Amino acid sequence: MFFCKIIITLWLGIIAVHCSGIERVDDTDLIHILTGEGDVVALFTKANCAECVEYEEILANVQEELKQTLGASVVQAHDSNLIHIYDPSREPALLYFRRGIPILYNGDINGEEILHFFNDNREPAVKELSDENFEHLTQASTGATTGDWFIFFNSAECVLCQRLYAVWESVGGKLKRKINVARVNALGAGVSTAKRFKVLETPGFIFLRQGKLYRYTLKEYTAKSFIDFAEGGYLKNTHPEIVPSPASLMDELSAKQIIEYVNSYGVLPLAFVGAFAFIVLLYILKSILKSTQKSPKAQKKDK
Repeated sequence: MFFCKIIITLWLGIIAVHCSGIERVDDTDLIHILTGEGDVVALFTKANCAECVEYEEILANVQEELKQTLGASVVQAHDSNLIHIYDPSREPALLYFRRGIPILYNGDINGEEILHFFNDNREPAVKELSDENFEHLTQASTGATTGDWFIFFNSAECVLCQRLYAVWESVGGKLKRKINVARVNALGAGVSTAKRFKVLETPGFIFLRQGKLYRYTLKEYTAKSFIDFAEGGYLKNTHPEIVPSPASLMDELSAKQIIEYVNSYGVLPLAFVGAFAFIVLLYILKSILKSTQKSPKAQKKDK
């Protein structure tokens, strides 16, 4: 009888542990969940990873609180191919998807800290800047009266930019009470701004502080590295530049007109126009040279 009680107790314990574990999903299920309307907390793990096991245990302990406070489902994706999209540094990675917008957890493996970070970032903190609102919001050329700005220049064609989306949201979540964190589409609505700050390729990062420009040139694209740079690392890793003045109205119109024309008709018509202009220029130069060569003969005849 005593032996049976021990067996029953152990069995109930196993059931309790199993029930409190995190729901595991494959990539197909995860995509279905992420494209739904609800928020999701997803833990990405892999085999033979002690830190992954630690994350799994901590998250299992706080998953009920996450469900209650965030109204989010909590799942685990093991050996998922989707991790490449959300975190270049790979597993373990803990992400909170807010209506599809991911933020990467960046902190200690601690249940209370995880709860605080996700509850504090239920709304995206990264601002969207464009050519039209950049100067108005940042006041960059007038001394940055709206505070410091850490700006990520991205583009749809840049694969690494897409992978840094959740990382940059994490940077915004950590710094939002001290620094403005923003994003600019360098090949779209922010093409003139990218040209103004000489951002020639994406991803590109600039830090604006008190009328000075600091460029993030490190190749370490982690939330911690970005945060360290914004909180003082810019003084050690780069030299300040003067913030360039906004482009004139004519410059902006010319750039936008060219971009719109290329998007509509391609570069071939512009190439023909350029070639024609070059031929006309050569003809004019040739005519000028002929006239200068004939002038001495004409002077001799006059004599």
